[in-house]
Amino acid sequence: MTSLRPADEVMRLERMGSFFPTRLSFMRSLIRRMNAGKWAIGAARFDLDDDGYGVAVYEAHTGDEVYSLVCFSQALDPSRRTDRVIAEAWDTTFALFDGRPTDDDIRRLADNVPKQEAGRFSASELCLSRANKSLRLFDHIVERLASGHQPDMLTVNEVGYLMRTTAVYSNGKFGMADRDKLAGRPALRGPFMAEMLSVYLTRCFTLDLVEHVARRRDNSAFVSLDPAIKRFLGIGNATGLGMAPFLMSHPILINNWILARETALARVRSQARAEAETKARFAALLERAVRHVDEWNVADNRQMGRIYRLREDLAALSGRGLAEDYPWDEIYGWAEGALFLEGQEMLISLLMEPHGDLIDDLVDGMTADEGAPIDPAMTIGGLRAAIAGHYGWAFEIDFTDPLNEQRIWYVSEEKLEPRLGDRHDDLGIEHEMPFAIARDVQTLDGLLAAEPVGDTVAEFLTVRPDYRYTVRRVQTTARLPYAEIRANLIGADCLPIDLLRCKLSFFGAAKFDPRSDRWTRITMYQGAPLAEDLHRPDADDWLFPVIPRISDEDP
Repeated sequence: MTSLRPADEVMRLERMGSFFPTRLSFMRSLIRRMNAGKWAIGAARFDLDDDGYGVAVYEAHTGDEVYSLVCFSQALDPSRRTDRVIAEAWDTTFALFDGRPTDDDIRRLADNVPKQEAGRFSASELCLSRANKSLRLFDHIVERLASGHQPDMLTVNEVGYLMRTTAVYSNGKFGMADRDKLAGRPALRGPFMAEMLSVYLTRCFTLDLVEHVARRRDNSAFVSLDPAIKRFLGIGNATGLGMAPFLMSHPILINNWILARETALARVRSQARAEAETKARFAALLERAVRHVDEWNVADNRQMGRIYRLREDLAALSGRGLAEDYPWDEIYGWAEGALFLEGQEMLISLLMEPHGDLIDDLVDGMTADEGAPIDPAMTIGGLRAAIAGHYGWAFEIDFTDPLNEQRIWYVSEEKLEPRLGDRHDDLGIEHEMPFAIARDVQTLDGLLAAEPVGDTVAEFLTVRPDYRYTVRRVQTTARLPYAEIRANLIGADCLPIDLLRCKLSFFGAAKFDPRSDRWTRITMYQGAPLAEDLHRPDADDWLFPVIPRISDEDP
């Protein structure tokens, strides 16, 4: 098999911030699971008034289990509508419930779910979330459907979703079920599957909601939303710094995610020949990707510049043929020298897509047990050898330069959310989160250099217990090639937006729309099958969705 790309190449922050979703992404995995398991999804309760306010319940029947999304829709004063996590009211709030909620459960949830963080929950709740309408698009579609017309597709594409979530909580937060409760359930096996299901059911609700409001506005003229437009509408998300530390605090898991991705690429590149059908599929996907990128526009100048380059790269890629021998290896080798990072990474998504039979099994290896203990018997010499073998990148950084120690990661007292401050101006550096990995490894190595090489880690930590975290991290990552980001995460030039995009690409997000270097909007499930389409053979064919061609927007 072709060798995996080296970690020093893959784990550079700028490249990680150029990742795109692939068929290994979690939304894609969940859709395939729904398709294979013949899941049934639909509304079990839909008690909304003419304006769309009230309670709805959506059930997902997996065959063995039932999961219910309990939805609360309420009027929201426009002055209270915000993407920020500090908001205290939303258009809609949701709880993913384990099983079917009783009337008593719904009354209890009605008292707590709209409060979100201020509410109290039980082990019956798996996820908690909230969303605000994209008022411009929501109102546009209501008006058009109520008057008997389909929406304007340029307006639809400018937004891409009817609602935008601002948080999806789980894993024991606020009293909800711990992740261990789901560990043995095949339907939700794998990272973030409960969260991905919650978002998918939220999408189902938003599509029904917009039609409900339009129908109640004028039932005589109302027309249903075209199914192709429904498929194109995803769920938006506004994501900030709260998501970024996950990549640093879960090194084993991140290694397994990246390892699966790199193994998939290596398997594809190792194919000596390509069938005509596979080549045709690749060509069709490339044509779709060109349209997708042409329809992707953002206000952020940095990202828009990258999109312009990506368009040029895809034009160059479209002009190349495929070699007879090792065609996928040849074209990727060409791309490494000819394309920018986003072009290279989008090509990887395209290369994987026609090869599901070859790579889809890798999804099963994308979980991890993060409980790695310290090895107290390791010698000082062995620990320094691990540092030398796996942290050479850390010693490229000069921490005598104040700019390389500019930033500090901490948790805000008010919202218990990660924040990024200025080490030289802000107070409270004693509350720093342990993400100065390169600096701490450098310091640890300097301390170890003064110790006898035959002494043990246990002896060292007896004197310096403050380095337990760093020692354990070095021991853990020494056997995991993709566990560490090769970047100075406290440097003035660190861009958290790259961390966000990397993680979101594994979710399956698209249409990255940065609003600063610290938060972004994205679209989830755009192009994904509707609930009634889940059993179709082509249910998984939705990489890089494009504006549907509606022959006649008016009935």
